[in-house]
Amino acid sequence: MGTPRMKPGATGFKRLVDAFGYSAKGVAAAWRHEAAFRQEMAASALLLPLALWLGENGVERALLAGSWLLVPVVELLNSALEAIVDKASPERHELAGRAKDMGSAAVLLAILLAALVWALVLS
Repeated sequence: MGTPRMKPGATGFKRLVDAFGYSAKGVAAAWRHEAAFRQEMAASALLLPLALWLGENGVERALLAGSWLLVPVVELLNSALEAIVDKASPERHELAGRAKDMGSAAVLLAILLAALVWALVLS
């Protein structure tokens, strides 16, 4: 059916362990079902070490790595949005299409932001 959620009132270390497990399931689902996420993670394997090598100080390294890491974060949110839209509205609907297009636009803006940051830092 679905992932059982934490019991109400769960606290402490158990809650953190449970939350980490749900997050890991989310990443695994994105890896399994989302080609764009797999592509972004492959790019991350190249870009993150490059960011650490090309950045001349901690701030530059953080800007290079962080601007890129924003891309898969936004991709995860976009994928979640698409899954919700598909569940709520399996038939074609203008608002469903608009929501999906906006999610895709958010990913594009994250990629453009990363490109701009990389261009400015490395220029």
